[in-house]
Amino acid sequence: MNSQSPTFDIRASRQEVARSRPQMLRESFLDLSGRWGFAHDDGDRGLAERWFDGRALPGTIIVPFPPESPASGVGATGFHPVVWYRRELAAADLAEVGHGPGRRLLVHFGAVDYRARVWLDGREVGGHEGGHTPFTIDLTDELDSGGGAEDRPLVLVVRAEDDPHDTAQPRGKQDWHETPHSIWYHRTTGIWQPVWLESVAALHVEGLRWTCDLTRGTATAQVTLNRRADAEVRVRIAHEGTALGEAAVIAAGTRVSVTVPLAGQDNGQGYERLLWKPGSPTLLDAWVSVGAEGRTEDVVASYLGLRSVRVGDGQFLLNDRPVVLRSVLNQGYWPQSHLAAPSERALRREAELIGELGFNAVRLHQKVEDPRFLYHADRLGLLVWGEMAATYSFSDTAVGRTVTEWTEAVRRDASHPSIVTWVPLNESWGVQHLATREDQRAFAEALYHLTKALDPTRPVVSNDGWELGTSDLWTVHDYESDTATLADRYDVPAERLRAYIDGTGPVGRRIRLAGTTDGGEPIMLTEFGGVKWSKGPEADGAWGYSEASSAEDFARRVGDILEPVQRGTIGSGGRRHGLAGWCWTQLTDTRQETNGLLTEDREPKLPIGELRALVLGHGDRT
Repeated sequence: MNSQSPTFDIRASRQEVARSRPQMLRESFLDLSGRWGFAHDDGDRGLAERWFDGRALPGTIIVPFPPESPASGVGATGFHPVVWYRRELAAADLAEVGHGPGRRLLVHFGAVDYRARVWLDGREVGGHEGGHTPFTIDLTDELDSGGGAEDRPLVLVVRAEDDPHDTAQPRGKQDWHETPHSIWYHRTTGIWQPVWLESVAALHVEGLRWTCDLTRGTATAQVTLNRRADAEVRVRIAHEGTALGEAAVIAAGTRVSVTVPLAGQDNGQGYERLLWKPGSPTLLDAWVSVGAEGRTEDVVASYLGLRSVRVGDGQFLLNDRPVVLRSVLNQGYWPQSHLAAPSERALRREAELIGELGFNAVRLHQKVEDPRFLYHADRLGLLVWGEMAATYSFSDTAVGRTVTEWTEAVRRDASHPSIVTWVPLNESWGVQHLATREDQRAFAEALYHLTKALDPTRPVVSNDGWELGTSDLWTVHDYESDTATLADRYDVPAERLRAYIDGTGPVGRRIRLAGTTDGGEPIMLTEFGGVKWSKGPEADGAWGYSEASSAEDFARRVGDILEPVQRGTIGSGGRRHGLAGWCWTQLTDTRQETNGLLTEDREPKLPIGELRALVLGHGDRT
């Protein structure tokens, strides 16, 4: 294969971030978002009555918005455990993606909650279980056996099953009650991330994972092909039009690693120039091409960031430099579209607002977030904690489902430089007796080690908030609002803080489980704040962990809670304090949780400059 294999304008392609897989782009792409046929199937009659045969469905829905949301055009928030979708694929659709003889037609689903089955022209072509992770179905064989789409449209049908009462299903904060209560919100059923078509060569890239080695100045592409072949896999990397390196390997199977030495990265005086970090989030352009018998079969455009993450001496280290995390908790829930983003622009603005408010990090809470948000975090230099959605019961079923879906989530997102920490469990949700039951503790330990096996390059928090076993960070959740009490807990020398995390935490649970050893891991306060204040009329059941009476009171309370925590961070005021970072609750109001810095419509409750001053620690709180 010629080393000058075809490429395409990666920067122009990157602008099309409506695509749900921004690190693996091709020129062939057709967004299937929009109006689909739709039906609830409360009596579960559809299979017996063969709704998959392609008959018209009685209603319509706007994909990819869940049917519970107003944006979907359905807005049915009751219990509807089974839903059906129908979409026609015309000859013009196939032509738009360049499909033709010898090529494969793929349909990609960003996420379908919770269990999906898919038919093409009445023939079942695949399915998937797991509400937060993507799947792809090759339609080609059924397309060829059933004839083309020249004379009539093909009919794509999806059945989604999402039992609202199944607490062994990883559901995050989706309520199992009909009406949202306490900290939970409306359910998200069925398709809630983009669906799109691609036409690809018979031999093509099926998966791509990036890793880098800063000490050697290399980047490695772990490439998965769709089938075994004697193929050359070539990787080229550039920055702002300047080539940095190129390498090729002959594939011996379906998986191959291609390591590219990067020009200049072995120079110890200048290697930091291309590193990814907040304030300088350099992204490198990359192309992966596959060739056989002297011709190029497939080209994928991608990007990567060069950076390392580790912990040491009580500090969080990015590129071997200490960084204090000023983080905010974000649930990624919108009043009009629920867990689905209203648009790609909304995801971009979410990431931008976090930075404008003075935060350098975000903890994505109880949701495996849309990859388009991660793209914007990569682009803006925003540090991200990726978290799994919890089950609410413990059983063999819950264990198996969590392991499978979490594995898919880590594999999907491991190439994003913005993700710097993994969180498989939160506050013992789904493992309520973690401190006393051997099986639940074994599960938490297994998730920690599974995550490290899938990705040894990032820290893992085994159970964020309390009851931590093996963990790379010790984390605490504390919604105390009294300034003096917070100062007594966190504005203290490191030795005293370490004694505190060896005992019982703020909610009466041990922070570290019996038998754990403090190896000097960083300590972070990863949930605190939660001050309630509504700019306008309050939602029913509105609440927070403390309550403000006015804008002035809100500013004072936020500042009074932040101040002792900021003073307690490592390096504050030249003192050797113990906190390596913190995470404020929360970015936005989320339904009845009216304790955000922004409203649920993303309007700041105070001027952004005033909120930023509070977050950075030099606000005027008089």
